[in-house]
Amino acid sequence: MTIFERVKELSEKQGKSLQRVSEDLGFSSNYFYRMKKQQPTAEKLKLIADYFNVSVDYLLGRDEAKPVNEPIVDIAELANKPKDFDWDKVLSAGGKPITEQDKEIIRRLFADKLAD
Repeated sequence: MTIFERVKELSEKQGKSLQRVSEDLGFSSNYFYRMKKQQPTAEKLKLIADYFNVSVDYLLGRDEAKPVNEPIVDIAELANKPKDFDWDKVLSAGGKPITEQDKEIIRRLFADKLAD
């Protein structure tokens, strides 16, 4: 599997387009498609690996154990994040982004937990 194929698979699992991932990382909109012919730099590989919480070795096909360290999320802390916080990086439902309505429910349920 190529780096491009791994990135595509990871983005699909998160319910994101390659263009969205490119934008999130500050890359050009067709950056990942250019990876089919050109290897990314070490710095770009690191950014991509951090974005998906995988190792650079996984992206390079050297390590099949995908997750490096799954993010551990304290829901009470997450509930008190600003409304513009990117929840999709740390929380999903069945591998898909949670809805704005669900985010609001979480905020309401756990907002008082940090106040204790």
